[in-house]
Order: sequence, then structure tokens, then C-alpha cells
Amino acid sequence: MNKKNLKHFKGLLTDRVEKLLSEADKTVSGMTGGKESFPDPTDRASLESDRNFMLRMKDRERKLIVKIKKALERIENGTFGICERCGEDISVKRLTARPVTTLCIDCKTKEEALEKARGL
Repeated sequence: MNKKNLKHFKGLLTDRVEKLLSEADKTVSGMTGGKESFPDPTDRASLESDRNFMLRMKDRERKLIVKIKKALERIENGTFGICERCGEDISVKRLTARPVTTLCIDCKTKEEALEKARGL
């Protein structure tokens, strides 16, 4: 992969991780706000349901942050854009769609077919 593409993906990934971390800080401060008192159990249940949904979303974002940081490490050590399984280059088109990917489209397709065959 050429230096121009690496620079592009590094900037893209860095911006994304900074945005996710910023949003995480806002969420934590928003959830630690005042104590709500709901006389109606339905209102309380609705609030808890919303909080649980938000926590699940934040957990997914946390996992994405880990993947982004690993992708940035791969950029630094020169392995970004190289399939972990077969060692071939991952297409720029695939990296544009999913910059944190570690598998080329052929290896990912094979992996998904195996998962489907196993019933996972």
C-alpha cells in the first residue's frame, strides 16, 4: 500500500477513535447526572430500557475503539492492508468500506461460509 493511502487511513481511523472517545465521555457524564424519581413503574422501566440499550451501544463502540487502535498499530508496523490469513493485499475498496478489517474478501467469505456450515 502506498504512503498516500496509509496517510489517508491513518487520518480516518484517528478521527474516528477521537470522536468515539469524545462521545463516550459525554455519555458517562450524562448517565451520572441527577437521580430520577418515577412514581410510575412504567416510566422507570422505560428509562432502564433506554439506559441498557445505550450501554450495549457503548460496549459495541468500545470494541470498535480496540479494533481501530489495532489497525493504527498495523499502520505503524507496516502490516496494515495485508490479510492475516493468506498474506495477500486487502483491496483499498474493502479497506474503505471497513478500515479495521484484517482479512481480504476471499478469506472473509470462506470464514463466513465455515461459520454458516457450523451453524454459528
